[in-house]
Amino acid sequence: MGGHTGTIVPGATVAVTGGSGFVGSHVVRRLLERGYRVRATVRSRVDAAKVRPLWDLQEAFPGRLELFEADLLADGSFDEAFRGCPAVFHVASPFLMPERIRDGRRDVVEPALLGTRNVLASIDRTPEVGILIFTSTVGAIFGDYADVLEMDGRVLSERYVNTTSTVESNPYHYAKTLAERAAWDAEAAQDRWRMVSINPGLVLGPSFTPASDSGSLFLLDELFRGCFCYGAPDFSFTTADVREVADAHIAAAENPEAKGRYIVAAETMASFHEMSRIIRSRHPWDPRLPRTGLPHWPVRVLGPAFGLTQDYIRRHLGIRFRVDNSRSVRELGLAYRPLAETLLDHYDSRRAPRRRG
Repeated sequence: MGGHTGTIVPGATVAVTGGSGFVGSHVVRRLLERGYRVRATVRSRVDAAKVRPLWDLQEAFPGRLELFEADLLADGSFDEAFRGCPAVFHVASPFLMPERIRDGRRDVVEPALLGTRNVLASIDRTPEVGILIFTSTVGAIFGDYADVLEMDGRVLSERYVNTTSTVESNPYHYAKTLAERAAWDAEAAQDRWRMVSINPGLVLGPSFTPASDSGSLFLLDELFRGCFCYGAPDFSFTTADVREVADAHIAAAENPEAKGRYIVAAETMASFHEMSRIIRSRHPWDPRLPRTGLPHWPVRVLGPAFGLTQDYIRRHLGIRFRVDNSRSVRELGLAYRPLAETLLDHYDSRRAPRRRG
């Protein structure tokens, strides 16, 4: 890990990749609120649907937010945005819905790895960069829930690395695991900049962007669309509020003692049924939300019709574990808000996508 002490203070100019994404736009907003000048990379500056929230931030924080076009897959496309920045927040990651993945290696793994390598190469060419905050996922710690049952005390902690995902099985987790490893290898090979990795659970909460490709939103959208109106299957999730995820990124950059990986997720998992109960407490009329839990057997029988393999069902259905988030509380100062607040904000912002964040 070397002796790098890269750190930033408000007023500095910092770079954020993937600034128009769900997490990226929250990181940008939080940085601006704390007094930073921000250079955000987006795929296209003229894609109004994706970039409008950033235009709004440019109006709210005049002269403090610049947008740069950059393509994760194009070598050198981050050089201009990173120039003069002491910190880079690498949030961008290509994500495809499972049904849009034709070839795991070509569609998911190579873009994630190549994107990370291009960002690392730009950091290499930018002597001012002293710290990289890397957005990873708990999926780089475990592949399937069954993996966590093998961990000490059946508790998820930062010590472990996903060894079970492959290109064929869970290519997204596999891609994020390889990308995070590539970044750690690059950090170890030099001593100019330090890296901290943020590993959130399923990221939920209010969105500034009307439509998101984020996988976390896809699962809950299925819930809100009524796919489970007949009953909630017994799947649980590690959850993280997008606002806490953004705060964790900034705290990691500002705290010179921050190092290694930080799980950002609530200590206890939340099941589909619990999520539905929370949302129904405020929206009792929504007919799409399940009122009961489903026994396991119909999920095993019907799961494949919904795209769930028997292997996935066996390694996830009914499995719950505890999450050790103590490093994020102790070292990054995170205070986790109640799940109900996160979920209701998430639901309301999805129901009213036109409303400004």
